[in-house]
Amino acid sequence: MVDIRHRIGIEAPAEQVYRALATPEGVAGWWSTDTTGDARELQVRFGDAAGFDLAVARALPREQVQWEVTAGPAEWLGTTIAFDLRADGEVTIVLFTHSGWRQPTEYLHECSTQWAVFLLSLKSLLETGAGQPWPHGVDIHNLP
Repeated sequence: MVDIRHRIGIEAPAEQVYRALATPEGVAGWWSTDTTGDARELQVRFGDAAGFDLAVARALPREQVQWEVTAGPAEWLGTTIAFDLRADGEVTIVLFTHSGWRQPTEYLHECSTQWAVFLLSLKSLLETGAGQPWPHGVDIHNLP
């Protein structure tokens, strides 16, 4: 199994970071504007290109949000996405892990880069009030 891992510091209280990760409205502000659902399941869509259904497996305020991928591209099925939060003074450290990939495909590399872009969008949302969720973010798909 292969994991994608990232770390980012966000100048915002852990409770605000948690809400941006644990609610459809929060996720729509940094990942995809086409996000719906509730406290138990999220549906995240990227136009006709991709879509994900995510079961909220764990939601511990100010500590962790964990999603299990229940529908989406084959490589994502059965994977788990976790955001572990830790306060460090005025900064909340987010340790991101997308675990359970079966092999290191080119698609995994692309997703790793895209996760980094969206984590920067999360940081921007919480620090400036404006994220860059799909379709307003950086398009990495056509990079050479």
